[in-house]
Amino acid sequence: MKKSPCFIALLILLTSSTLGQTEYDEAENDSFYDHLADITLSKISDFPTNTQLSIAIVRNGGTDHYGVLKSHDSIQYIENQNAVFEIGSLTKVFTATVLASLVVDRQINLTEPINPYYPFHLHNNVQLTFESLANHTSGLPRLPGNLVLSDINNPYKDYGKSQLDDYLKNIVEIENEDTKTYAYSNTGSGLLGYTLGVSQGSDVQLLMDDRIFDKYHMTRSYTNVQNINDDQVFVKGQDGNGEPTANWDFNILFAAGGVLSTSADLAKFAKAQFDTKNVELALTRKPTFKVNDNMEIGLGWHVLKSKNAKELIWHNGGTGGYSSSMIVNTTDETAVIILSNVSAFHPQGANIDQLCFELMVELDKN
Repeated sequence: MKKSPCFIALLILLTSSTLGQTEYDEAENDSFYDHLADITLSKISDFPTNTQLSIAIVRNGGTDHYGVLKSHDSIQYIENQNAVFEIGSLTKVFTATVLASLVVDRQINLTEPINPYYPFHLHNNVQLTFESLANHTSGLPRLPGNLVLSDINNPYKDYGKSQLDDYLKNIVEIENEDTKTYAYSNTGSGLLGYTLGVSQGSDVQLLMDDRIFDKYHMTRSYTNVQNINDDQVFVKGQDGNGEPTANWDFNILFAAGGVLSTSADLAKFAKAQFDTKNVELALTRKPTFKVNDNMEIGLGWHVLKSKNAKELIWHNGGTGGYSSSMIVNTTDETAVIILSNVSAFHPQGANIDQLCFELMVELDKN
């Protein structure tokens, strides 16, 4: 696939949310921008027609936005920083941020059990803490045992409160109960968000709106696809074969993956991480468990070390029609955010994460 003139324009046409348009010669002389097109092309070439990537690069106090659209045999540059995508499991970072804000406000103790918030005993008297749900050390399985996948195109839509209550009362079991281990769990994250709502006499969607989206001026971040206004751009998801597919309704497990957002909004959230006075965001980044020599887990965020020993926080997301990835370096005040309508089930879906990390490596060089 050869580069189209529109793709070459990706190198020189920059839209910044804070700095305005970058001068052409400035972009051409910047080695980071020189590598951006080639790196992106190498990752997008196997994706289907109508694939979109919305990329935000945070550095030097500003945000540069790049939109990429694959159209048959060419790659086009588009402005899509305000286009809305499902972000999948990146939602877990926001769920953990709600938790951290309630801890800072002394509404919840991080290590207290969630059990008292339910009017019944959990099966086999299982004890679960807020922290263990947020850092994936609860021992809960990836998916609840009574989740019936009646619709693979929208797998969570029929899993509601009655199913969750039944799971907690009659089914729930802890894996590796005697040893604290990391085991990524949508069950745990969904349960965490639901319990946070119960604890406040509300629901986690309203808590996210109030404690995150309003606070950080994330005006195009949503907890329900039905809330997206007609005049705003909503990117249609694609399945693993590149065909249009349904959006996912996470129902009671919303906190595991239900948020929709834009790269511009996520860049605002990334820049909020640079505020050294923000106690609740710092709490989400604080390591709570060592997974291995290369990774720790905070609250929601995975904490990694780059090759030059710099600390990175990272999370990704994937649904039937979308993939996302986000990396933040709070020391250098840089970040890379990628949203796409590449299915998590696409054979090359891992390219989104790979692109995100490769762009962060390039940022680190400049």
